[in-house]
Amino acid sequence: MSQSLAGKTALVTGGSRGIGRSIAERLAKEGALVALTYNASKHGAEETVAAIEKAGGSAFAIHADLVDVESVPDLFTRLDDEFTQRKESTALDLLINNAGNSGWGGLTDATPDSWNTMFAVHARAPFFIVQSALSRLSDGGRIVNVSSGAASRPMQAVPVYSMAKASINNLTHALAMELGPRGITVNAVAPGWVRTDMNAAVRENSDMTAAIEADTALGRFGEVSDIAAVVAFLASDESRWVTAQVIEASGGYKL
Repeated sequence: MSQSLAGKTALVTGGSRGIGRSIAERLAKEGALVALTYNASKHGAEETVAAIEKAGGSAFAIHADLVDVESVPDLFTRLDDEFTQRKESTALDLLINNAGNSGWGGLTDATPDSWNTMFAVHARAPFFIVQSALSRLSDGGRIVNVSSGAASRPMQAVPVYSMAKASINNLTHALAMELGPRGITVNAVAPGWVRTDMNAAVRENSDMTAAIEADTALGRFGEVSDIAAVVAFLASDESRWVTAQVIEASGGYKL
């Protein structure tokens, strides 16, 4: 079977569970050497690496608390060391900004600390990760930011999360202009409702589940593999003429 990413290196933030894990596994399946970051879920990261290696791929995990902006330089120091040992180069071909934290919390119960934490992970961290990656990114490389359908259709229940994801869409456009001369494409994938642990409580409510599915053209919740497939396309050479796009992968939610 041909591997579209053979010989490539990839960094997937938040790759220990959910959408991030599926992305890491898919990129490794396509032949990339995958570095994935985790914060609280060390066990999940180890499981992800083990699953990738069992399937014949290559991966390793690095701890990074992206609430702390000072963790970014240390992340790249360790990434350089790992890539040098494994590839004799610090070059990074694919950067997937996926890490996130729970977005639940409305206007009345938000606090400055919760607001800062949300923006630290969803907006500030991707910006400074790209900044640190600039000298390592290969010409012709790929950046894919994981956004959300809530960025363009804000949800009353998660206003801070919606704002943070809107920031990622704006950053995607700015980076595409900045990095285009190097042949680096920058795109965002905006999932709709996907089966992850972050929305488990929603899916336990049969009325809410039925309403969401009724509002979705394809009639179901997305699977993490649905999102990983779009990311894999954007990471491949097949997407070479696609940049500055926010691609909603929601099954047609609220058309």
